[in-house]
Amino acid sequence: MTYKATAFFDLDGTLLDDKSQVRPEIAQAMTQLKANNILPVIATGRTEVEVAAIMKEANIDSDIIMNGAFIRVAGDVIYSDLYDKALIKEVYEAAKTNDDAISFYNEREIWCNEHNDFLLGAYNFIHTPVPPLNPDGYLTKPVNMLLILGQNNDEYYTSRFPQLNFYRNTPFSLDTVKKTVSKGNAVKLLQEKLQLTNIPSYAFGDGPNDVALFEACDIKIAMGNGVSLLKEQADFITKSNTDGGIVHALKHFDLI
Repeated sequence: MTYKATAFFDLDGTLLDDKSQVRPEIAQAMTQLKANNILPVIATGRTEVEVAAIMKEANIDSDIIMNGAFIRVAGDVIYSDLYDKALIKEVYEAAKTNDDAISFYNEREIWCNEHNDFLLGAYNFIHTPVPPLNPDGYLTKPVNMLLILGQNNDEYYTSRFPQLNFYRNTPFSLDTVKKTVSKGNAVKLLQEKLQLTNIPSYAFGDGPNDVALFEACDIKIAMGNGVSLLKEQADFITKSNTDGGIVHALKHFDLI
């Protein structure tokens, strides 16, 4: 297919409402985008098992997940970045030292080492099931992303692991990926692999982990409920995610 543009959408606080649901007008807008030969791509810190139902409801079959560690386009995997087991063990031990829990992610499953209050709070915050316990699962399973479940230790982890990126996307959790991994780098990989570098790209986001996404895209659209840092970089600030912000912006740029 020959695409006219690409559009990258964060989920929580952007494409989803305050109950982490896809509203009917969003699904309709995504269908219209595809009919207009514009490729919609979910770009999220979550993984596929968490967003499968969302993608189906939104009529989207392409994603950048785990903050850029994995890319699928129209059903085909085009990129997967995996953690080294030794590095996972180091982060695991550091988390235990701080009495923080840790979750392990690949595109197919999520598991964790314990169910503490931070972990329960994090998954309740995004309205998804608590992952099963499997403390040593990382030894035999591929891992693309780690989630540290805790509060107040951000500076410790940033200092202790300069080779990693940490994104606090809930009050209870830190998304943890390699320094080379970001939504922005994933956008560039997708564009290069599909030869889409000569068409306009649109970024929609609300949080700090969307900064790299904004940097990689031509047109940057911040949600009305977004953080100040993102709004300062935006070409357009739309309405909030609960007030039709996505549809408003798509119509503003004549994408639908």
